[in-house]
Amino acid sequence: MLMKDGFIRVAAATPKIRVADCIYNEEQMENDIRQAAERGAKLIVFPELCLTGYTCGDLFLQRSLLDGAAAALEELIRFSKNEDMVIVAGLPVSIGQKLYNVAAIVQKGVLLGLVPKTNIPNYSEFYEARHFNPGPQKPRKIYFGGQETWFGTQLLFSCVNMRDFVFAIEICEDLWVPAPPSISHACAGATVIANLSASDEITGKDNYRRDLVSGQSARLVCGYIYADAGQGESTTDLVFGGHDLIAENGQILRESNRFETGIIYGDLDIEKLACERRRMTTFQTKGQEDYVVVDFELGVSDINLERYIDPAPFVPSDMREREKRCEEILTIQALGLKKRLEHTHCGHAVVGISGGLDSTLALLVMVKAFDMLDMDRKHIIAVTMPCFGTTDRTYNNACRLVKTLGATLKEVDIRDSVRVHFRDIGQDESVHDVTYENGQARERTQVLMDIANQKGGLVIGTGDMSELALGWATYNGDHMSMYGVNASVPKTLVRHLVRYFADTAKDQVLKDTLQDVLDTPVSPELIPPKDGEISQRTEDLVGPYELHDFFLYYVMRFGFRPSKIYWMACQAFDGSYEPQTIFKWLQKFYWRFFSQQFKRSCLPDGPKVGSVALSPRGDWRMPSDASVALWQKDLERLSMEI
Repeated sequence: MLMKDGFIRVAAATPKIRVADCIYNEEQMENDIRQAAERGAKLIVFPELCLTGYTCGDLFLQRSLLDGAAAALEELIRFSKNEDMVIVAGLPVSIGQKLYNVAAIVQKGVLLGLVPKTNIPNYSEFYEARHFNPGPQKPRKIYFGGQETWFGTQLLFSCVNMRDFVFAIEICEDLWVPAPPSISHACAGATVIANLSASDEITGKDNYRRDLVSGQSARLVCGYIYADAGQGESTTDLVFGGHDLIAENGQILRESNRFETGIIYGDLDIEKLACERRRMTTFQTKGQEDYVVVDFELGVSDINLERYIDPAPFVPSDMREREKRCEEILTIQALGLKKRLEHTHCGHAVVGISGGLDSTLALLVMVKAFDMLDMDRKHIIAVTMPCFGTTDRTYNNACRLVKTLGATLKEVDIRDSVRVHFRDIGQDESVHDVTYENGQARERTQVLMDIANQKGGLVIGTGDMSELALGWATYNGDHMSMYGVNASVPKTLVRHLVRYFADTAKDQVLKDTLQDVLDTPVSPELIPPKDGEISQRTEDLVGPYELHDFFLYYVMRFGFRPSKIYWMACQAFDGSYEPQTIFKWLQKFYWRFFSQQFKRSCLPDGPKVGSVALSPRGDWRMPSDASVALWQKDLERLSMEI
């Protein structure tokens, strides 16, 4: 159910009109409304002065046109009785011997309000001040079309059965001024802005218009529906392209082809907008007392979501953007380490190198930081510590990687020391339990710490954010370091960072080695191999990282309920994972995320690189003993639906 999960389908429509033919124009709008209803739209926005046409000129002063527009609106109101949709249409309205350019908000036979345009352009090709007056801010009750309704700019329209869905109106020029009315609308609580526009086309204006709409939706953390006048308007001096746009918090969800008529649809995530505003304490609500709130109710319906949901929210889909992002992240990581090395006056840095993705990325970052400091790469001490689960493939890759990068390779075989430890604590080496695994991890950390003491250096952590979210780290083992360069890099992004380094490497041996690291299954290699191959695959135990990173993003970034994340994941991974598989690993995610917080509460320092991070000093402050009961209950309810 879209509304239950916080989604609402909206539409921006540009019908082909006839200038001053109100009956014809209203009929075209009815056709669009029928089409939008079939697609499940709950809010449809038409262009500025659509019932008459924007280019009527001095005909706006003719009583016949004004009466015709009012009659057409009354017919639209009657038509709306059978449609479960809010309709926003533009027309000229005469009130108290003054003419206003207004948006009429209609739903189920009721005229909810008339919102006048605030900023009346009178420059270049625009001469609206010849006919129209700026509308009053303070709403008042008027009679129009046989109904009592509200008139004024400070009107909010609130859906009673989806309280975060609150929309407000601005009209064309209102968006283009230094202080658009939508600013106060959003501060008063509007999560969606509908803009009825008649923006003519000149060369390059479409790019500016698109940036304006996306930028305003980002600034106000809102959905923005921009419906533009198109074919049928007079071409005496201007051409109108019907450039419709639907944006959400800076992202263009849908955009029409210019110079065509029709409808575009967008599924706005109202819950996401509300969550983002709650998170941003600088988004201050104010001025609500100046507004009149008009309530309306919409039916709840089941509709297949048409919105694209990226299965890899941490990784840009565009290759050029991805390369830019990778270079940026590597630089942030390296600069963080550079500062720490400078501050501590450390001439060496120590890292455990396993031949896996995470330690490979950490080493690459260290190399970049040392190059920034003009320090000899030989002062990077990369330690390989083979033990019971080490394979020839990962060992050889680790050694080759260190030598190719010019760092110092040090090998410490920990088998004997781990066996001594097992003997001391009475651990049977044939029992491959958690003690067997963690004993190796902690021995490796001890070795790294002591080598760092010998060299007067820092131990650089390799664990990534996905592992920290799941608690897939040995407490006081690989969980601990003196600076964790990968701490806010999710596993799916680690892979792309290493691939980017491989793609841009000039040394063929380095390129080939990195490619083989990428092809190696993710594993802690703590269980003996079978026939020389890795026997312990992380994703077989905790689940696919691409799923967990998807869950992590929406849990951390927007605080969505488990059920909503599940339905979104089903759409994002349709064809890749069965719904039952997604549900299984979502349950696992929540259990691990809550139970393993104690590990995140004492993390080493590390640089934040993206909008999601788990640092206990910054982005994520969670009690280590918080209950998962509420989230489990939502999953239990969900299990009965699937």
